[in-house]
Amino acid sequence: MGLVGGGAGSESTWSVLPARQAILHTSPDVLYVGIQELIKSADSINRLWQSCRGPLRALFANLSNREVWQMTKSEPILSLRTWIDDIDGAGEMAHIRGAHWDKEIGAIAELSYQSPHTKAILFDDIVGYAPGQRVLTGSTGSPQRLGRTLRLGDNLTNAELVAQLRGRTAQWAAAAHDFPVIEVDDAPVLENTLTGDDINLLNFPVPRWHERDGGRFIGTGCFVTTTDPETGAENGGCYRMEVQDDGRSASISAVPGKHGAQNIAKWFELHGKAPVTVSFGHDPVLLITGGTEVPSGIPELEYAGAIVGQRVPVIRGHESGLSIPAGSEIAIEGWLTPDRLRDEGPFGEWTGYYSGKRRPVLAMDITKLHFRDNPIQLGAPPGKPPHDYSYMRTIMKSAMILDDLVATGVGGITDAWAHESGGGRLLVAVSISQKYAGHARQVAHLTAQLPTAAYMNRYVIVVDDDINPASLDEVIWAMCTRTDPSQDIDILRRTWGSKLDPMLADGATPHNSRAIIDACIPYERRSTFPLVAQSDPAYLRVIAERWGGQLK
Repeated sequence: MGLVGGGAGSESTWSVLPARQAILHTSPDVLYVGIQELIKSADSINRLWQSCRGPLRALFANLSNREVWQMTKSEPILSLRTWIDDIDGAGEMAHIRGAHWDKEIGAIAELSYQSPHTKAILFDDIVGYAPGQRVLTGSTGSPQRLGRTLRLGDNLTNAELVAQLRGRTAQWAAAAHDFPVIEVDDAPVLENTLTGDDINLLNFPVPRWHERDGGRFIGTGCFVTTTDPETGAENGGCYRMEVQDDGRSASISAVPGKHGAQNIAKWFELHGKAPVTVSFGHDPVLLITGGTEVPSGIPELEYAGAIVGQRVPVIRGHESGLSIPAGSEIAIEGWLTPDRLRDEGPFGEWTGYYSGKRRPVLAMDITKLHFRDNPIQLGAPPGKPPHDYSYMRTIMKSAMILDDLVATGVGGITDAWAHESGGGRLLVAVSISQKYAGHARQVAHLTAQLPTAAYMNRYVIVVDDDINPASLDEVIWAMCTRTDPSQDIDILRRTWGSKLDPMLADGATPHNSRAIIDACIPYERRSTFPLVAQSDPAYLRVIAERWGGQLK
């Protein structure tokens, strides 16, 4: 039985039924209603199947999953097409036809990120490719799109999004195991399957995103699934992937220290090879879960299920048994081995710089390629902020860091912000209500080493609660007027860095250092420190009501 569904371009609703319908003497309306009820909820499948009687049950017993989704034209949970329809209907999407895959798509996307009213862009009629082969960018780059993707609602401000997320990440983590994936035997992504020499990733309009990229990167918004060979727990990550071997392979630049890289290393040690599956088009909630720090031991697909409130249907890799989201547009399965390396890069990264010279990276031996008719790639090219996912990372990391700080039990923490200009990682500001001498330094050092903040952080600035940590102007003003550099800056050395760091010398171990800046009024001078030269906020509100109209 099927709980997955087909989208635009599938067969006529009843084209698969004539023979069975004639035998069963059941009207299409009755069948349609029954099937719609059957696939409403993954959790209700067995219950509804058991309740079916007579012709309806006989029909289901003889239908494949693909026939069900062809009839109903419904989509799997976490389908990119469902997401596109929703965002397009909300007026948050632009459609561009005729752009070239070589630099032009990336440049158009870059211009859109800089717009004050940026939209997601769906590229079609891409030069050199048939109409219908599409690329999506900008999926999480506005409060409206991010709010809808996280199922938090519409018309939220930045602060409201973070407020909505407060505590949610912990709730999602706690609830994740209540949303185990559901294995299905068919899905739209299996409309086409290729093996061996027929595999060619360049049959899809894979962009060269930036002018000086070393190749065409199919993996920017991808979802890479690995597994712990000892526990069987799956991990989903988002890593850059460059097309290799004229389309027959793709390199995976898994970040050292991240769960995916740890899993691969374990497989190499125990078995000499590591299984991998990759999805290249799906609901952007998987971009979020794959690109932020989900707690260790929680599979990202279960975490995504907790976010959307439904168990995620998956198909299994033929050889590895690893999950592939049933809502995927394009997916590959295969193996990594320690000796299968390909030169990769450079690539324009989230730091705003190219990642350096070409270097050997693990490359997949792709055993199968699956794809829907007229597939859609989810692109998320980074670059100098603002870039495709810098806004999403800023909102997510701000909420996650604040939650983790509060969870330490240290009091007086009021807000936190992971600034977009630092890619949501390099610069974190925290506001506190000082309770005791040394409070600011304690919070600063904790922040710099939190699991949600430690990777490639460079600056932590702690400010008083009269400063909005999300306002870079206010943070810098506090830093300029409330610090003595000789006393208020601590340096942590040999901390968790990255090979993406533009300050890292070629061949150096990826450590970094980070500055802890106490930009709070000195604790012992709080009562004598000069007063801030600004009007009382309540008085300003009265003045704004009286005179504000004349200032517009």
